[in-house]
Amino acid sequence: MPKAPPTHIVDRLYTVIQSRRDADPDESNTARLFARGVEKIAQKLGEEAVETVIEAINGKRKAVVAESADLLYHLLVLWAAREIDIEDVWAELGRREGISGIAEKETRKKDAPAAD
Repeated sequence: MPKAPPTHIVDRLYTVIQSRRDADPDESNTARLFARGVEKIAQKLGEEAVETVIEAINGKRKAVVAESADLLYHLLVLWAAREIDIEDVWAELGRREGISGIAEKETRKKDAPAAD
């Protein structure tokens, strides 16, 4: 049975990003990021995160909105590059819903592998 088309903007954007994986890097910034590799994508994600933090500290609402959009875009590119199904991320968020952050972190500590 075919999947229903995505209805949320994040899901639609993720679909577009995935479709650009094999596009011409001279015609698509997303394809250019894929061509440069995961390390460059992760670096761009980090840059956008820092820019978002700076604008948040500066209190510039419109700038925070713009940088947040850039941050989400680069996060989606990273997920696509690492072949992470967006539904898995939504499922993880759903699993955490209604659980306090403190309790959730304690669960992860218990499940973490022992250090060498």
